[in-house]
Amino acid sequence: MSKLSRATILISLSFAVNKVLAIVRQLIIARQFGLSAELDVFNVANNVPDMLYSLISGGALAMAIIPVLSEVLTKEGRRDAWKVFSKVANIAFLATAIISLLVGIFAEPLVKSPFGIAPGFSVEQQALVVRIMRLDLVATLIFSMAGLLVAGLQANQHFLLPAIAPIMYNVGQIFGALILAPTEGITIGSITLPAYGMGVYGIVYGVLIGSLLYLITLIPGLFQYQFTWFPGFGQKDSYVKRILAMLAPRVGSMLCYQLTFIARDNIASYLSEGAPTALTYGWMIQQVPETLIGTAFGTALLPTISELFARHDQAGYQTTIEKVERVIVALAIPITVVLSLTLRPFLETAFGFDSAATNQLLWVTRGFLIGLLGHCLLELGSRIFFSQQNAVIPFIASAVNLGIYIAAGKLLSARLDVTGVALADSIAFTSQAALLLIMFALRNKKQTQAEGPIPAKRPRNGELHETILRTLIGSAVAGVVAWVVLQRSAGYPSLIQGLASFLFGIVLVLPFIRKELKVFLKL
Repeated sequence: MSKLSRATILISLSFAVNKVLAIVRQLIIARQFGLSAELDVFNVANNVPDMLYSLISGGALAMAIIPVLSEVLTKEGRRDAWKVFSKVANIAFLATAIISLLVGIFAEPLVKSPFGIAPGFSVEQQALVVRIMRLDLVATLIFSMAGLLVAGLQANQHFLLPAIAPIMYNVGQIFGALILAPTEGITIGSITLPAYGMGVYGIVYGVLIGSLLYLITLIPGLFQYQFTWFPGFGQKDSYVKRILAMLAPRVGSMLCYQLTFIARDNIASYLSEGAPTALTYGWMIQQVPETLIGTAFGTALLPTISELFARHDQAGYQTTIEKVERVIVALAIPITVVLSLTLRPFLETAFGFDSAATNQLLWVTRGFLIGLLGHCLLELGSRIFFSQQNAVIPFIASAVNLGIYIAAGKLLSARLDVTGVALADSIAFTSQAALLLIMFALRNKKQTQAEGPIPAKRPRNGELHETILRTLIGSAVAGVVAWVVLQRSAGYPSLIQGLASFLFGIVLVLPFIRKELKVFLKL
């Protein structure tokens, strides 16, 4: 196995543990609150703090800083890399603190405005959103610094602690859901846990505890890689200037991405009760395979291809991208088909909703799953351009995504209610991924003619087309078998039905994607 394969597997396994804990957390919360107005408030209140985190340290700077730090490590050494990192971190902390303060001051208009996050909520709900949002901003400040530490460690090609940190975050949230939120102690076996009766505020305090655990988990890695903090903002440092130059379009990209969530909740606030929470759960379920495939590959890939690009290793750069694209296609399509067909028993077991709520969540999740391949390829497409220190093209694609999302969401929600919003997500993000890969192909063709430094080849069409064809055939066969197993297992417990049908389908598709599995191990 290659270094990239090992890193991807490590990240994917840690993400799997994290996702299991996240699902456990959500199930605990779901069984306490159901599809309720109070939980709608909590989910909506997270959007602006999440956006702030993503726009600064968590998403924008993290993606911009890794390619540049990889270059500094390659050319200058670790001490200079930490110097660049420190200057950028100082800027990020100051910016996050100032913006958090402003968001806290102007929280009410952000919530109540017709263009805000919850204009359709009642006055009482809007007031609760404001209070929760202000508490979440504290966690955002902690998370922002932790997000930069993750980027610094990943630039050093260290993935273990950044993979463990989200698990600790979920531990904190589970503590809040199990102990702080309930009014009566939850009994596990012979043990009855204490209960502090904080309601939805208990979940918020769990977020605060989790963010602290997240940050603390990363600290040993700083000692391992001889982290040294440097004061100042690096106004004259060429590497810092390059990161900041990438920051504006990257912030624009993340803003467009986060605005899709704002638009989603804006549209959902006018739909039936429980719509925002159904979308939150459907998105969460789709994000399990997306994280294990797309995010795991993208996280491990960016430092590797950034280093290859800095070394002008055109052949290695292009070959790595070709292989990852084929593996993503071979993994995402079968999971979309099989999981969509076998999903209901899992939902019935996990959430315990009535038939109508289960049916609503089933179709919402299927709507999101249609876009699974697009989301996974987006992780690849965006990182291709960031490895080249180009943040403008991803920004253009993000803006296109937002426009499609809003238009499709308005149109489809009028016809399909909340399921239409999920379908709009799939259409928009798949379009964004396709646009990025097409633009990359065009740039490569142009560079081939000019014999420039950017890798010239796109993946060989024959290999990619063969992968797509075999995967589609295998997925169709696996889907039919999974459906038959699901029908024949009626009468067994729901969880047994779901697991048996899903596993039969996945095992059956493996021979069809055997070549791509071998490619993955040799990345």
